Parts: sequence; structure tokens; C-alpha cells
Amino acid sequence: RPAGVAVEPPHPTDPVGGVTGTAPPPPAPPPAPDGRAVLVEDLSASEGWQAQDPDRARRVLEHGIHSLIVVPLRARGVVLGAAHYWRADGSPPFEAEDVTFAEELGARAAVCIDNARRYTREHTMAVTLQRSLLPSRVPEQSALEVAYRYLPARAGVGGDWFDVIPLSGARVALVVGDVVGHGLHAAATMGRLRTAVHNFSVLDIPPEELLGRVDELVAQIDSDEDAVEGEGRGITGATCLYAVYDPTSGQLAVATAGHPGPAVVHPDGTVGFPRLPVSPPLGLRAGLPGESAELTVPEGSLLVLFTDGLVEARDRDLDVGLAALHHALAGPGRSPEATCATVVEALVPDRPRDDIALLVARTHRLDPTRIAEWQVPRDPAAVGPVRAACVRRIREWGLAQVDFAAELVLSELITNAIHYGSEPITVRLVRDRALICEVSDGSSTSPRLRRAEVTDEGGRGLFLVARFTERWGTRYTPTGKVIWAELALHGGAGPSVEGLAELLLDEAEPLSGEGREQDGSAR
Repeated sequence: RPAGVAVEPPHPTDPVGGVTGTAPPPPAPPPAPDGRAVLVEDLSASEGWQAQDPDRARRVLEHGIHSLIVVPLRARGVVLGAAHYWRADGSPPFEAEDVTFAEELGARAAVCIDNARRYTREHTMAVTLQRSLLPSRVPEQSALEVAYRYLPARAGVGGDWFDVIPLSGARVALVVGDVVGHGLHAAATMGRLRTAVHNFSVLDIPPEELLGRVDELVAQIDSDEDAVEGEGRGITGATCLYAVYDPTSGQLAVATAGHPGPAVVHPDGTVGFPRLPVSPPLGLRAGLPGESAELTVPEGSLLVLFTDGLVEARDRDLDVGLAALHHALAGPGRSPEATCATVVEALVPDRPRDDIALLVARTHRLDPTRIAEWQVPRDPAAVGPVRAACVRRIREWGLAQVDFAAELVLSELITNAIHYGSEPITVRLVRDRALICEVSDGSSTSPRLRRAEVTDEGGRGLFLVARFTERWGTRYTPTGKVIWAELALHGGAGPSVEGLAELLLDEAEPLSGEGREQDGSAR
């Protein structure tokens, strides 16, 4: 694409900004084989130059141009293009001294063009990497209506990120984070932190404990990189906010590691910034315990999570940015998508100098009629009545297709709680996108799935739970633990009694041939 400057425009050669191909060649001699400039002192006498493109050569001569220098633009061994210097009217023809000066200008221009080309390529790679590591879509869940924006910095992609993670019990985790620095390293580091948060979220631990584990991971990574010679680009100083919303109670638990706290827009349009315990960025806690804050959020409120690029800039203090955000968020009746658009329009400049991640979620509460709960005495005889009550409620919800599987799962979980747990024992059913079965007790001992031997009389209960549920697990509470399991409401009929017996026999069958023969005789 040619760019040109003329004393008296328009320039008579290639159209500026257009696309110039390699054939037919422009009316200029090719650069010399050794990469040096080519000088044509008198264009009117150069028959070879005129023969390349007679029409264009005629227009050039009619414009009064009479002398030409062609300099190849070379940088790092690559020819990026060519610079054409023309002289017209009363200017004297180019001389050998002008060629040296033109080559110097061409060399400097080539370095600038190559730097811009390399920067553009690296910036494109970083943006591509960043976007590939961010969520491609919001996972399906009933607790929150979510909208988001990610805006990369014009000067260089940073490490801002966000996430929405479904948890057990219909709860949802909202995450935003920021990695110090820009470029590919920041984007790759962001991916490592997002993966770590995802992995730790599976453990169903409190927000402050999760950030504590991420903090230990960051410190370990930095320590390992410092031990390698030439590796000095750690990730200490990254920030993160982790919040868990429970739609059954409206409770929001929030913990932060050096990150700005969320804004809460109440249904009446008032805006608040809840006070959170102060905590240093990731990698700087030095083993100190973290803290979290819990608050009750009214249904229909907006939770607004963001990175500091939205409210802080070189020409704007943090307090000024938070005041502008408060003003942009104020007012009732806006959807999360409309809120994102309003905030971006009010606070984001045309060319942001820092990455910006914005996450807006409207809270929903589960209908109390979709939640059922029973207290269970620590007596094996109580399993039957509680199980029957659970099945009746499941059928009242119109979920008869999963009542057998739910009855089986609840029997195993309640029996385990009575035999190995401690009081109080509670059973809770939640009808959401799946049927959620929860059994809580006062013990902190967690069951473990294992493969039972042929001669074992027990050990197959959790195997059945795992086979007939979409997922199951354990989460700990201040007073004990909760064993939970989710049964899909769609996707085929549940297990039958005949199928159950076959599964148990298959699960007990060893892998070796000798074991299969023994198992066959045992049948």
C-alpha cells in the first residue's frame, strides 16, 4: 500500500492508500541485486524505465518529474518494500551524494516499518491468546443473569480476565482478576491463574480459602522461576476477586486479593460498594489467613465486578472513577446487558491504555416451593420414612422419571450419614436444572469412592451414586459437611431394578482372567 508526499499533490504515481501489485511492475527500475539503491538521473532518457508502464511514465514526465532514486526497504534481512524519491521542475537531478542520504533514510524507515509490523503481529497474537483463554460463553445456570465485556488495551494486551463457574447446590461463583504487565506473558499468566481457580473451585471451599491456595500457588511459581537463570518475569502482584452467590438464601460470600470490590445495584436503583476485608495481591500474603465478607443480596439486584482499568487511569484518580461508576450504575430497571453498555459508554475512552473486564449479574432466588428439607434422627429406622417423604415430594414436582434413582441415592447417603457421621443430620432436595440431593451432618469425615473386591460385603454405595448421577461431591461447612448429588431431569429414563443388579455384578468383576472365573463360580 503506497504512502506518498508531494510538494504539489496529487502525486502522479501510485494512488496513496491503494493496493499495488508486483505485476505489472511500477515505472521504476528494480533494486540492485546487492540491495543498494538505484539512481536514474534523467528519466526522459531512460527507455527501459518508460517501457515498464508507458502510460504511467508519460504522466510522471508530464508532471515535470525528471530524476529518481529507488531504495529497497530492508530490515533484518527481509525486503519490506521500496522507497521512491522523485525530483521535478527546477530541482537539480539526483547525484551520488543524494543516494547515500536516501539509503540512510530508507534504512531508518525500514526499521520503523518492521517494528510496527512485529508489534502488530505480537499484539494480534496476544489478543487471540487472551480471547481464547477467556470464557467463550456463560454456562447455563438459574441463579444469575449474566452479561460481560472484555476490552483489550490499544497499547498492549494485559492480563484482565473473568469467569462464571457453576457450583454445587445451584450456587454460582463470579471471578475477576488482573495480571500485572502486558503482552503474551501477561495473557499466558492469566490463563494459568484462571485454570487454577477453576481447579480449586471444584473443591467447594470458601472464597478466602480458595484465594489462599491460589496465593500459595503463585508464590511457588515465582519461586521456581526465580531459581531458573534468566527467568525473572514472575506473576506476584496479580489481583483476584472471588464471589459465591447462593440462590436458595440470597447470600453472597466475597473475598478479594488486592482487587477492587464489587458494586451492588439494588432493585430500587441505589448503588453501594460493600466494605471488604483488605488483603494483599496474590503471592504477597506470606502465609497469612484470608478473610471474606458475607451479605444478603435482594432478588433482582445487580452485582457489578470489574478490573481497575475501568475506574483508574493516569488522568483519573480511583475515587473519581468510582464516583463516575456510581453515577453510571444508578437507576432501576436496567438489564445486565444494558448496564454493560451504559458503563462502557460512560467510562471507557476510545483508546483505553489498560485492559478492562466488566461482569454484571442480576440475582435470582429459587422459589421456596422448589426446596424441601427434613431433619433425620440418628437411627437406622429413620431412613425408610425420610426416603418415602422425599419420593413423595419428587413425584409432586412431576419428576417421577428419576424417583427410583433419587431413592437409591438418598438411601445410600442417609445411611452413610447415620453410620459414619454425627448429628445434626439434614436432607435437602432442590429442584433446579437438575434434581439436587443433599445430606449434611456434623462430621468432617469425607467418603471416598473405591472399587470393592469380590468378597467385600460393602463399599459399593458410592459407586451407585456415581453411576446414577451427573456429578456428586463433598463440601464443608462451619459445622460439618454436605454430601451432594445431581440427577439429570432429561436424557432418558433412570435405572431399573434389573439394570442395578447387572451394574453391581459388573463393578465387582476383576480385570484378570483368573478373577473372572472365580467371580463366575461365585454367581
